[in-house]
This record gives sequence, structure tokens and C-alpha cells, in this order.
Amino acid sequence: MNRCVLVGGAAISDYGRVNRCLRDTDYFVFCDGGLNHLPRLQAKPNLIVGDFDSHPRPDTEVETIVLPRAKDDTDSFFAAKEALRRGFSDFLLLGLVGGRLDHTLGNVSLLLYLHEHRVSARMMDDYSLMEIVSPDRPAVVDGSFSYFSLLCIGGAARGIRIAGAKFPLENGEITPSWQFGVSNEVLPGHRAEISLREGRLLLIKDFPESTDPEEADGTPAAPGK
Repeated sequence: MNRCVLVGGAAISDYGRVNRCLRDTDYFVFCDGGLNHLPRLQAKPNLIVGDFDSHPRPDTEVETIVLPRAKDDTDSFFAAKEALRRGFSDFLLLGLVGGRLDHTLGNVSLLLYLHEHRVSARMMDDYSLMEIVSPDRPAVVDGSFSYFSLLCIGGAARGIRIAGAKFPLENGEITPSWQFGVSNEVLPGHRAEISLREGRLLLIKDFPESTDPEEADGTPAAPGK
């Protein structure tokens, strides 16, 4: 099935980087304020979701789900649930990091939610690419990223192994109160391998300014993008 790209209303500065990561086959869900990105994002919505407190409800023939303003789910969380319901198993989340910290943290938790539903999900902002690492989902970081960090966001993570990095780790533990896994580096000529025995970690891979996302996330750029 095609990848679902969910677009929120947080700021995007480097549209060139984002546009090079998009595919012609992507299914685009724009969430309320995410519609502000339409003029510079090389994408057209397949679905629009929101309570439209951040952007006027568009007059369009595109399928639109109008939400009440008083609700438990944010617009982006509802959109992710709807995409899961429609069968998507691969997600790229854009425009969800930055601005209000409560919104950012709530949106990052979407990665945990999608991981619990056993689908692939990555979140991208102007500086980094984020994903969840778990016992059943190890990760590899290549040398196209300047730094990578591992943050504990779901309880203590144990049995952590990091190989091929400046700061290796064997059978380590990271807890919410001691986040020592920040700013590691891939060794020249290597790829960092990350695994763990228990828990979940947020892997943040930082783009160098010159990084081409086509190389950074292993996703070929779509023709004409």
C-alpha cells in the first residue's frame, strides 16, 4: 500500500528538503493548519482533517472530515487513527515539531502510537528524522547524518547495544531521568547499529546542512519532485 504522509501545522523552513523526500504515490492527509503549507509543498491533499481553528475550512471537492473543537484527539492524532483504519502501514509525519512544546510532545507520541500498531513511521522536521527503536525493531544509522541521539520516552530501556559509533554501548540502560544517549556519532566508514532487549527509545538522526534526504532516509526521490 502507498505511504501516508500526514502534514501538520508546525513550521517548515526547508521545503526543498521535504519535497525531495516525497513520492508521486504518497497519500497526503492535511491536518487543519497543515493547509498553510500547500503553496510551497509539492503535494495535493487526498484527505483533509480538522476542526479548522487554525485554518479556514477550504471550499474544495477533496474529502474533508470536520471535527469538533472539543475532543480528546488532536487533529493530527485523529488523522493518524483514520489512516490506520484505512489500512496504511507506512507513515511520514511532517509539520508536527516546533512551536508549542505541548503540541510537539503530543505529536512525538504519535510515533509510539503507530509503533504499538506495528506500522512503520518516521517524523521529519527541519533538523532531523525520528523513529522508534524497540526489541523487535532495531535500527541502523549511516554516515550521512551528523549526529544521532537515543531518548527514553516510554519507561526505562534496557539491554541497549550501540556498535559502530563514537560512543559504543553494551547492555546499557537509559531511563527518563538520565538521558545520556544524546549526540553520538557514526564512526567514519561504518554504520551504527542499535538494538535493545527491553523498552522503547526515540532515535533522532540529525541532518547536516548539506544532507540530501534522498540519501539520508534511504528513500528515492520521486521523479519530478
